[in-house]
Amino acid sequence: MALHLNLLHEEILEQRQRQRDPLKIGMLVLASCGAVLFLYYAWNAYRVIEIKARLNHITAEWKKIEPQVTKAQKRSAELTSIINTTRVLDDYIDNRFFWGPLLEKLSRCVPPNAQLTSLEGQLLDDERGGGISVTIDGVAAAREPRSAAEDLRQMLLEQLGKSYHDVKAEFKALEDMETVAKIGGANVPMSHYVLLVTFNPNAKAKPAASPVPNRTKRRTNDNESS
Repeated sequence: MALHLNLLHEEILEQRQRQRDPLKIGMLVLASCGAVLFLYYAWNAYRVIEIKARLNHITAEWKKIEPQVTKAQKRSAELTSIINTTRVLDDYIDNRFFWGPLLEKLSRCVPPNAQLTSLEGQLLDDERGGGISVTIDGVAAAREPRSAAEDLRQMLLEQLGKSYHDVKAEFKALEDMETVAKIGGANVPMSHYVLLVTFNPNAKAKPAASPVPNRTKRRTNDNESS
């Protein structure tokens, strides 16, 4: 039997170890990368699970309070509607017009030789400029009855202009009548007039033009003659 002796076994072992070292390093690197990736995906999976748990918790809480939120929204809409309606009513009340003070002013403007037979007032809509329109139908008696009616128009402009804005007064009709009136024992002619008065009660009052002096003097002379 032949006997073989390996005198280079140490060199061969070193050579094999050198060949195995890169493989070990590569395996270690791959193992490290795998561990890092595992930890990364494990962390992401943990975060996803946590987010899903929070979402489920929030969804459960929302299902509990959703009826209350819906009810509160409906109640809020109702309250908003009530508030808007109240504001409209408040504006209507604040901007309403009182006819009593106007009638009081009209009574002070009518001279003794003039009478009002009918009075019609109405609120104008926005298409016609808003404000108040008053139609006065009456008769006046004097030596110059048309002048007495003109005195009434001027007095209305003066007195209403102290409280209202954009006061206008114009005759829709002014004509002499065949009948006469007896004032102070004397017969004086009469005239029939229809006077249209318009003004804005909500704006700031603007004084109207003062009466014509000669008209006032003429009315005084008529009263003295009567």
